[in-house]
Amino acid sequence: MATIPAAIPTPVAARPTKNAASTEPRTGRRKVDGVYYLFLLPPLIMFTLAITLPAVIGIFFSFTNSIGFGDWEFIGLINYIAVFSDPAILQSYLFTFFFAIVTVLVVNAVAFLLAVGLTSRIRLKTGLRAVFVIPMVISGIIIAYVFNFLFSNSLPALGTSWGVGWLSESILANPDLAWVAIVVVAAWQAIPGTLLIYIAGLLSIPGEVYEAADLDGAGKLQQLLRITLPLVAGYVVINMILGFKNFLNAYDIIVGLTNGGPGTATRSIAMTIFTGFSGGDYAYQMANATIFFLIAIVLSLLQLRLTRGRNVF
Repeated sequence: MATIPAAIPTPVAARPTKNAASTEPRTGRRKVDGVYYLFLLPPLIMFTLAITLPAVIGIFFSFTNSIGFGDWEFIGLINYIAVFSDPAILQSYLFTFFFAIVTVLVVNAVAFLLAVGLTSRIRLKTGLRAVFVIPMVISGIIIAYVFNFLFSNSLPALGTSWGVGWLSESILANPDLAWVAIVVVAAWQAIPGTLLIYIAGLLSIPGEVYEAADLDGAGKLQQLLRITLPLVAGYVVINMILGFKNFLNAYDIIVGLTNGGPGTATRSIAMTIFTGFSGGDYAYQMANATIFFLIAIVLSLLQLRLTRGRNVF
């Protein structure tokens, strides 16, 4: 009678064993080499001494009556209350926000159209890209003084010779139209940077998308509205918010063109703050600067929220 052999036990050496490393506790954190902290320390110290510490000191003095030197007393929120009731400061905020909104719209509209043209199948587009980027590398104060001469001398001379009355006078001397000159000059300098971002966004769109649209019979306008704009929406948001924050800090171009005039018609927030520093209103304008700083923080948080998950750059 045949017998069934018993099951052969698996050798101990052949049995699966747990990896020795798996028995170690996992903390979920990678150990950072100390040399990275060594490289981080110098810029951290410089940033603290040059930016963080002066900002903290300035915020502290915004609660005092200091004029920038000498004795001072702690006065609480008096400076902040005065800022919100000062018509000159409120006017500077209104002008700055109006200027920033108009300029960012002009810059993005022109830059986007230029980017579409410079990424299409045209000749010499590489050379044209280099030409359009030139204003970005020129100092803002130099640009402002050059355009100041054009608006104050060249254009009025042409207007007089041609018999055009409204062109015979400098637009910079008109309190109702001086902001137009500032928008034109600020946009002229800001368009190249915005243009480069839009070009990067347009070049990231696969060509197969447009080939499929051509096969479906979509025209160029339909492709622009239904393909290009939706695919570069993240770049539009980036340019809008970054441009708006930059234009809120407008200073050098306004100084070179109008110096805040005529009167105070084109005085920005930055000009108001710097003028107050030299006029004995140090603590008062530090309160104004603190409010402006909080506005910048809110805009930065808004930027992070709007750009999160868009995979731009």
